[in-house]
Amino acid sequence: MSKLLADSALQNLILTATGQTLYMVALSLGIAIAVGVPTGVLLVISTPGHILPRPRLHAILGSIINTGRSIPFVILLFLLMPLTKVLVGVSIGTKGAIFPLAVAAIPFVARIVETSLQELDPGVIEAAQSMGASPLQIITKVLLPEAWPALILGFTLTAINLVGYSAMAGAIGGGGLGDIAIRYGYQRFRNDVLLETVVILIILVQITQSLGNKLALRASRGQRRIN
Repeated sequence: MSKLLADSALQNLILTATGQTLYMVALSLGIAIAVGVPTGVLLVISTPGHILPRPRLHAILGSIINTGRSIPFVILLFLLMPLTKVLVGVSIGTKGAIFPLAVAAIPFVARIVETSLQELDPGVIEAAQSMGASPLQIITKVLLPEAWPALILGFTLTAINLVGYSAMAGAIGGGGLGDIAIRYGYQRFRNDVLLETVVILIILVQITQSLGNKLALRASRGQRRIN
């Protein structure tokens, strides 16, 4: 009877941890998109020969993004602990994991935006310029709408990476499924708990990828109807 109650309590913990993982991923993804998209756009338009060429700014942004992407997430967690404590009041737990998750994802999102915008036909931009469109109008009416399907797929990939990062954050008390896997699975030799958390993570990734693919396909079809 006591084992049944213990397993029932553990299942409740796993359910709560799943919600924590979704919360961490959703909020950190939103922050990463809010910062990474403007950064990626600025990186593209500041390219020599683009609508607002700023070679020095382009080089500086590129270096910052490359630096951010080169730091392993586990190391980034420790590096950001003091700043996380100042900003959110705690450096561990679900709340403390969101800031480093977002910081890790911002350079990734910026590069996704850069790649997506660079794949656009230059003729579309030239046509907008010939019609007298301002740089802001080109960004909001041409670049981002044309790249929207590719951006959705990029954001989907970012969300999937964040699911994995959130599990890593559990290794240092970041909450979520990673925390359950470490404390109740690994440390207590419960392989069934480890397996269950892995299965849930796989399901989350599959759902995220499927939803992203559907949204990107819908956006692509909408573009074809407009064109």
